[in-house]
Amino acid sequence: MGLFGRGGNVEQDDDERADGWDAITAALDGLYPDVKPRHVGYTPGVHFGSGLQGCSAYEAAGHWHYVTYGLTELWDKESDDPQISGYGFEFTMRVVRAAGDPEPPTWPFNVLEQVAKFVRSQGAVLGDGHRMDTRNSITGDPACGLTVLAFTLDPQLPPLATPNGRVEFLQLVGVTAGELARMKETSTAEVLAELASGNPLLVTDPARG
Repeated sequence: MGLFGRGGNVEQDDDERADGWDAITAALDGLYPDVKPRHVGYTPGVHFGSGLQGCSAYEAAGHWHYVTYGLTELWDKESDDPQISGYGFEFTMRVVRAAGDPEPPTWPFNVLEQVAKFVRSQGAVLGDGHRMDTRNSITGDPACGLTVLAFTLDPQLPPLATPNGRVEFLQLVGVTAGELARMKETSTAEVLAELASGNPLLVTDPARG
């Protein structure tokens, strides 16, 4: 994984189309018209074993907004389903940004890559309401009590109709083991709705756990 630019545009040959990639970037440019993202590329790339091709982090109000590239078809259409691009979703994640912090934390880049690798290895199709118990701190810091990832549709990024098919944006939200227990008693949606009452964008705050 390496930082190879501060823009969301893929490096490509002049004759290579990247309609899927460009559609994702355009959606984020619409949400953050004056923001240059911090972009990380994963090596060796999705065609050679990486879970993702890249991930961008956008500086938003009080948080970083991460969005992945690689679970959908970024270049040519490869799957047989014309309605869905790749797995049909890309991941997003919102993480608290400290005032004056010039760069996004690196652990979300790693988390998103690892979950993408799980999707590829298991053929898993994740969706709104799903949960993943990592049983360890999602940040890598044992002091952080966020050990579970809940999945919900990104509240600011509606589904895209791209030349390669539909793309949804599935947001990962860090929650505690106690919140997981409540989700099992009720539902993921109910507990996330409670959290959203004071945190509408469901920004993950490692200090909360």
